[in-house]
Amino acid sequence: MHPSIHAKTDPDKPAYIMAGSGETVSYAELDARSNQGAHLFRSLGIEAGDAIALVIDNSPRYYETLWAAQRSGVRYTAISSKLTTGEVEYIVKDCGAKALIAGKAVADVALPLAPLIPGVKLYMVDGAEGPYESFEAARSRFPTTPIADESAGGPMLYSSGTTGRPKGVRSMAPAQRQPIDGPNGIAMLGKALYGWTPESIYLSPAPLYHAAPLAWSMAMQTLGGTVIVMERFDAEDALRCIQDYRVTTAQWVPTHFVRMLKLPQEVRDKYDVSSLTQVFHAAAPCPIPVKEQMIAWWGPIISEYYAGTEGNGFTAINSKEWLAHKGSVGRALAGEVKICDENGDPLPPGSEGVIFFAGGGQFEYHNDPEKTAESRNRQGWTTLGDVGRMDEEGFLYLTDRKSFMIISGGVNIYPQEIENLLITHPKVADVAVVGAPHEEMGEQVVAVIQPADWADAGDDLAAELTAFARANLSHVKTPRRIDFMRELPRHQTGKLYKRLVRDAYWSKDGSPIVSES
Repeated sequence: MHPSIHAKTDPDKPAYIMAGSGETVSYAELDARSNQGAHLFRSLGIEAGDAIALVIDNSPRYYETLWAAQRSGVRYTAISSKLTTGEVEYIVKDCGAKALIAGKAVADVALPLAPLIPGVKLYMVDGAEGPYESFEAARSRFPTTPIADESAGGPMLYSSGTTGRPKGVRSMAPAQRQPIDGPNGIAMLGKALYGWTPESIYLSPAPLYHAAPLAWSMAMQTLGGTVIVMERFDAEDALRCIQDYRVTTAQWVPTHFVRMLKLPQEVRDKYDVSSLTQVFHAAAPCPIPVKEQMIAWWGPIISEYYAGTEGNGFTAINSKEWLAHKGSVGRALAGEVKICDENGDPLPPGSEGVIFFAGGGQFEYHNDPEKTAESRNRQGWTTLGDVGRMDEEGFLYLTDRKSFMIISGGVNIYPQEIENLLITHPKVADVAVVGAPHEEMGEQVVAVIQPADWADAGDDLAAELTAFARANLSHVKTPRRIDFMRELPRHQTGKLYKRLVRDAYWSKDGSPIVSES
């Protein structure tokens, strides 16, 4: 299916609603505006196979631009609105964008970017400033009927870049043109796993420039459901949206769960969440106590999946399965999971190693054959760089990213387990565990804490957390140092920029980017 089909069968139905402003865009309006956008792209000489880039906060214009690119065969790169001018410049140039659509809200990044990307056509949504022309005004000059040569475009999204320059992920799908209303694999997953129907109401609490919210919410629109878009996440506001819009399904990350659970009980009890029929989460391992509490609160409607932007594999698990295999991210539905040693050879069940997928989707990193090659082993299996184990029944358990492993006194320590414990402490709002240099041990385990109340930051809380860790973890995993930070560098999708925290301890002067008082 395709949103254009729903524009014909149910034109006045909301395709999406902005949770903050209440602005509603119907399927008829989405179809007309995306047609106009497609005509605009063609007028600029942007043909099927060419690229555009977007750097926009969650806005009513986001989907209109994405679907304009999709129906004109254009490759679209959604860029984080939190990046610097230099970081955006790199991605715009690397992806080969012929046009950049920026948001008025990110003008401080977009305006100095303009002279750095000569030859790229510049547009701005929600206003116009400097050399940026109003996207809406430019689009409105064109017909609302389809272009003559429609074909399916798609995303080329970039990795976060927390371990170096981000790289665009390109699927290795057939190069020939495809119809715009071809099968949508994510929509099929939504129907099979989460019971999606045209009557579904999907809450999207995360930034649309991230791969999962973008892909899953667009998939909902292919089915004819309604997407509720939060301009920014707030824990109580998310509960209000569920109640007021009678949300049936939503995608979360563990950080969202943590922040909702840390709301006072009387606040949580104010909102009716009984409309929810099936929700799911991904992006990072979820601490077992957090998921237990969410299932106790919302019922056994919480599912989980493990996958990446690369699309090389997919595992899934529902609440019933998870309660029998706590901590698992499920069994493979696409590709076959392989746990391998450092040489890329398979390990037996229960062994910890690098997670590979065999027989899954193929991908390449744009303009980086070396990184593409590093993602394969000699069998041709692909990896995202995560570490984990698989039990006898085929259930996968994530340990951590290989690049975040701490080696202290020759012992391998994965921070995720320590973080999963510390985040359950009532005085902890967020946590990052990293390895810092140590003269004798090589590395020492350091926990950087964002307190729920900054007034608690100090020696007493550090001692309390150290005792809490010692009571629940082995001696080698207990943090040797606890520092405090007002706010950890976390992406709005919930992904922690742990590399920024770790690198501060390994900088030339060894000064952490934290405050201890």
